[in-house]
Amino acid sequence: MGLFKISFCILCVLGLVIVGDVVHAQDSIADYVNEHNAARSQVGVSNIVWDNTVAAFAQNYANQRRGDCRLIHSGDAVKLWVAEKPFYNYNSNSCAAGKQCGHYTQVVWRNSVRVGCAKVRCNNGGTFITCNYSPPGNYVGQRPY
Repeated sequence: MGLFKISFCILCVLGLVIVGDVVHAQDSIADYVNEHNAARSQVGVSNIVWDNTVAAFAQNYANQRRGDCRLIHSGDAVKLWVAEKPFYNYNSNSCAAGKQCGHYTQVVWRNSVRVGCAKVRCNNGGTFITCNYSPPGNYVGQRPY
C-alpha cells in the first residue's frame, strides 16, 4: 500500500470535465497518445507511450471525481490542453497574464515519457477526462523542452 501512495504522489494529473458529443472523442489509447505526440513533435520532443499502470492511477482519480464534476463544453480534452500553447512564452517560461498554460506544458514535458488517461461519466451527466504522466513535469523554474 505504501508503494501505491508513493507512486500516486509522483504522477502528475491533468483533468477536464466535458459535456456534449463525446462518443467519438478520445475513445482509444491511440486517440490519447496521437494527440500528445502531435503536440510534442511540433516542439521537437520525443514521443510519449501509453502505460497501463499510469492509466490505472488516472482511472482511480477519475472515479473519485465522478460525483463532483464541473461542466466545461468540449468533446476533446487533449486538444483543449494543447490549445493553451499560444499562452506559453518559452523565453520567459511563463503563461500570459490571466491565462492558463500548465496543461500544455505537461503535454509537451520532455522528461514525461509515459501517459495513461481515463474517462468517466459523471453523476451530473458530464464526462471527466484525466491523464497522468510519468515521470511528472511542470517543475517550477524548468522549461518543458
